[in-house]
Amino acid sequence: MEVLLQVPDDIAERLGGRSEDLSREALESWAAEGCRNGRLSAAEVQRMLGFETRLQTDAFLKERGCYLDYSEEDYRRDLETLSRLSGR
Repeated sequence: MEVLLQVPDDIAERLGGRSEDLSREALESWAAEGCRNGRLSAAEVQRMLGFETRLQTDAFLKERGCYLDYSEEDYRRDLETLSRLSGR
């Protein structure tokens, strides 16, 4: 789906200058906010922004303050699984 945003020229110039860059910036902001508020998964952000790897996606989200919902209990469970799989 293509979405068109209309912004007054003077405001668009202050926000980003060239329309290509401003379009990408708006898309990235929308993706980050969607992840932050739980409406988009990291995989959906990756697809939306055309990132090739999960590492690119994670770096993008981290730069924008979108962190994984990963609790201390999740960490403990992962440690137990790792210990069990490694035979320790």
